[in-house]
Amino acid sequence: MDTSLPLPLLGGLSADTFMRRHWQKKPLLVRGAIASPGDLLPARADLLAMAARDDVESRLIVGEGDGWKMRHGPLPRRALPSLNQPRWTLLVQGLDLHHDGAHGLLKAFGFLPAARLDDVMVSFATDGGGVGPHFDSYDVFLLQTHGRRRWRIGKQKDLSLRDDVPLKVLARFEPEQEFVLEPGDMLYLPPRYAHDGIAEGECMTCSIGFRAPRRGELAQDILQRMAEHAADDNDALYADPRQPAVAYTGAIPAEMEHFARAAVSELLQDGDAVACALGEYLTELKPQVWFDEGTAFDPDSAVQLDRRTRMLYDARHVFINGESFLAGGRDARLMHKLADQRRLDAADVAKASAGARELLADWCEDGWLHQAS
Repeated sequence: MDTSLPLPLLGGLSADTFMRRHWQKKPLLVRGAIASPGDLLPARADLLAMAARDDVESRLIVGEGDGWKMRHGPLPRRALPSLNQPRWTLLVQGLDLHHDGAHGLLKAFGFLPAARLDDVMVSFATDGGGVGPHFDSYDVFLLQTHGRRRWRIGKQKDLSLRDDVPLKVLARFEPEQEFVLEPGDMLYLPPRYAHDGIAEGECMTCSIGFRAPRRGELAQDILQRMAEHAADDNDALYADPRQPAVAYTGAIPAEMEHFARAAVSELLQDGDAVACALGEYLTELKPQVWFDEGTAFDPDSAVQLDRRTRMLYDARHVFINGESFLAGGRDARLMHKLADQRRLDAADVAKASAGARELLADWCEDGWLHQAS
């Protein structure tokens, strides 16, 4: 896409300008960012039904006095309060994995790396519903799709939380600005920007979140993956033919420490291993995601990725659903196109090598890839 063109989604700003002025820096309010946003999401009855499913992550939050109660799904309809009862909220996580319209909404945000995408969450609330003043550790676009919601926001340094509620609610919220969002309006907030949204009547809000992994979490996962590969690939044993007799048996030999340091150093110097571990981490599926039984691959048909499939690439590899593959030449270009556009037409498939077509066939059988409609 041409990132220099003005976008209605960003209030007439280009993607380049938005990233330079606002991304990770300051909020942006856009009136009329998306026309007819309600058409992109399931109807209320369908959303409530989704909350009852085992493969859908959901939460019910009910306001009581100055506090809240929370219950995790699955949430059958009988577990939800009456629609006439005020101050309750249903959160449905990962809607893009289960609904074509929500998944299609992500195309509008194609100017951001897919590696940063977390998911699309929908908040359905009755009058007065909300989850309390809080902050997110990631970038979020709040798109109003039905009804009205009043947002108060503030860039505060005091991020201490209340310890008497089951939610991460700010102990001392200091709002600086206030907006009422109507269908089609959107508010972008950088990480750690305090905000509180209250439904004015029944409403539905869509949150498009972009995750930012913590350094420690990222290091732990990458090192664990690399260590697993190292255990498979290198079975060199520690040897100490020159070890002298010792007077103090509890002391760790210096040579053993050097052996351990060299093993770790060698592991970290393998740039390919780091790249593979990162790509596998970024495409790893959430625990509640699984695929339906796949179908046979037709080499004469166009293909498209399943909504639930995560696919990325770097200069030497292709990553899909937590697995990594070496790719080069024409096959790499085709796989990059599949990751970028989530689809290959029949002419593209015909250009793939026998090895690449075999991979596509495997992914079809696994349900990760389908014949395009």
